[in-house]
Amino acid sequence: MLTRWSTVFFFAFALFGALPCVSGGTDTKVNDRTIERTLQLRTHSIHPPYIDEDLQNRWWDFGADAYINTNKHIRLTRAVPSQMGWLWSRVPLTATNYVIEIEFKVSGESTHLFGDGMAIWLTKERTQPGPVFGNKDKFEGLGIFLDTYANSRHPYGFPRIMAMLGDGQTEYDQAHDGDANSIGSCSAMFRRTNAVTKLKITYVKDNYLDVKVQYKAWDDWTDCFRVDGISLPATPFVGISALTGEVYDAHDVISISTWSAILSSKDAQRDKLSSGGLFSRPPPGQRSWFSFFIRLFLFAGVCVGVVYGYKAYIVKSRFGSFAAGGSGTFGGFGDGYGYNSRRRF
Repeated sequence: MLTRWSTVFFFAFALFGALPCVSGGTDTKVNDRTIERTLQLRTHSIHPPYIDEDLQNRWWDFGADAYINTNKHIRLTRAVPSQMGWLWSRVPLTATNYVIEIEFKVSGESTHLFGDGMAIWLTKERTQPGPVFGNKDKFEGLGIFLDTYANSRHPYGFPRIMAMLGDGQTEYDQAHDGDANSIGSCSAMFRRTNAVTKLKITYVKDNYLDVKVQYKAWDDWTDCFRVDGISLPATPFVGISALTGEVYDAHDVISISTWSAILSSKDAQRDKLSSGGLFSRPPPGQRSWFSFFIRLFLFAGVCVGVVYGYKAYIVKSRFGSFAAGGSGTFGGFGDGYGYNSRRRF
């Protein structure tokens, strides 16, 4: 009997915990619209074991010095001099708005001299090896550089994350680590960390580009930079490349997850939904309490139903056997079955 009661209450608490929060979390606003939901794109995501039985991947190419350890990573460069490797999507990214999350690792034995770094690409061309972190110079599109070696003196520290929007004609300012090209940057100690390192890129067409980095702790995202009013190529290829020279590191890609971002409708009448009533959306400061009381109300309803059902079960267990003729039953359901043939649920 106690086991049945415990199981019922476990189900009730599980249901209570699974009830969605009314506030819906933190929205990313785009003017008067928000990113309402995301849809993962298999064509631009890659996870272990990375390759199929033919040692290929349907949606990605890798080359130069890159190789795959199916249990761990795609290693673009080993920690040896003069290495270059790349990973590129085979098809362009057609989503208008998207979120790309890259888990990576930069490591090496040296604590003083290391480099050169890796880059994430959203460009019109693909698999064009060159001097800019393993990709061609004068590219058209976006390059986000995870630079670990300073070619000149700067007032900021390294490692550093810096973005450049290429027009197909402008050279990367390699002598000054891209100072002449930067549209946004931040310093972040993503090399040789004990935490999982990730980069998250959010782009909404003609509105903004937002870059966040995780390197301190799990799910601890640090704002790197945001660029408003930016336009990227309509259908870019997604790529990652890395380069070593006289100084070197191992540059690994652990996974790439890409989502298409779906915005709320322009015609959504938000004021009408917040005009009043039980299920109206409260102001941001009141959402946590509002959602708590809604969930508590629903949980109380579940408990009332459970108690009512349990009492009905007790009554039927005690008196059902007498109604069925009585003898030979023990804890039955009033169906006349003996203990050994009792139906169990």
